[in-house]
Amino acid sequence: QVRLVEFGGALVQAGGSLRLSCVASGVNLGFDAYVVSWYRQALGRQRDLVVSIGSGGETNYADSVKGRFTISRDISENTVNLQMSDLKPEDAAVYYCKGFFPRFGTFWGQGTQVTVSS
Repeated sequence: QVRLVEFGGALVQAGGSLRLSCVASGVNLGFDAYVVSWYRQALGRQRDLVVSIGSGGETNYADSVKGRFTISRDISENTVNLQMSDLKPEDAAVYYCKGFFPRFGTFWGQGTQVTVSS
């Protein structure tokens, strides 16, 4: 059973930084093929792609976060991290981790709330 759990959401001031983590279980990020993505959904808005990373290390960032957000993997912890800096009020949303694993299917985490105060 594949499971994704997000951690790290918090209240942060505009201009601040925050790191979110997506911990995977039931799958091995050092062995299995995958695309792991971070999405976000603000209240009343659609869920949008923030950034994704493939098992080959390729990344794809939304224009709105380029230069401010960085996605990385910690294979030893089976975790995908999202380092966010220079946060803006418009970054406030529930952030979701999504994993597509060709062997197992597509899975979503439960989400973690990021609030940015101006």
